[in-house]
Amino acid sequence: MFYYVLKYVLLGPLLRLVFRPRIEGLEHVPDTGAAIIAGNHLSFSDHFLMPAVLKRRITFLAKAEYFTGPGLKGRLTAAFFRSAGQIPVDRSGKEAGQAAIREGLGVLSKDELLGIYPEGTRSHDGRLYKGKVGVAVMALRAGVPVIPCAMIGTFEAQPPGKVVPNLHPVVIRFGKPLDFSRYAGMENEKAVLRAITDEIMYAILTLSEQEYVDKYAAVAKAEDTAASSDKERRFRKLPLS
Repeated sequence: MFYYVLKYVLLGPLLRLVFRPRIEGLEHVPDTGAAIIAGNHLSFSDHFLMPAVLKRRITFLAKAEYFTGPGLKGRLTAAFFRSAGQIPVDRSGKEAGQAAIREGLGVLSKDELLGIYPEGTRSHDGRLYKGKVGVAVMALRAGVPVIPCAMIGTFEAQPPGKVVPNLHPVVIRFGKPLDFSRYAGMENEKAVLRAITDEIMYAILTLSEQEYVDKYAAVAKAEDTAASSDKERRFRKLPLS
């Protein structure tokens, strides 16, 4: 019930007023039946904008940190995500990934929509990064289509660390469903999972027109942070005269 209060009364109208999103390809999202919506992830607001424009309810796999934050803010954030029906995902290792897959399959078994960001985390620089194969595993095990989705402009509207959004046009673009039934029974084949995931990421790339980086987002962010820290240390060591 709280999900629909958020969507139609509290948050949905506000998001539409602030971001004024233009929606393209909504006809590609099925009216009934299970499906995975796989999108790029540029902003915290992505979690709320996509559900606000969809006719059906969608459940996202959300990072566990949203449910474990300290203090009053952490408790309020956790309560919000739980009330909205989002599922916490521990991203700390292989076993955690298997648990996320089980949770996602549970959503799909109820003929519902599952939202997932194959990159695994938000892009720190607006580029599109290599996808993780969990989305392919779920698509094959559940036998459901994958609908690519591109969030365009949300990075500029609310980049990482920005609390109050900027006024910037936003487009939410859905692509044609991707059918992977030709790979049925091959969910344990690593090469197949990689090929499916790459196909999904290419579809997202085509919709979003982002720059693509063939590297995991978390790895790229860590490398950029390390390089920035190293540059700062070297700058501090320069002689003043």
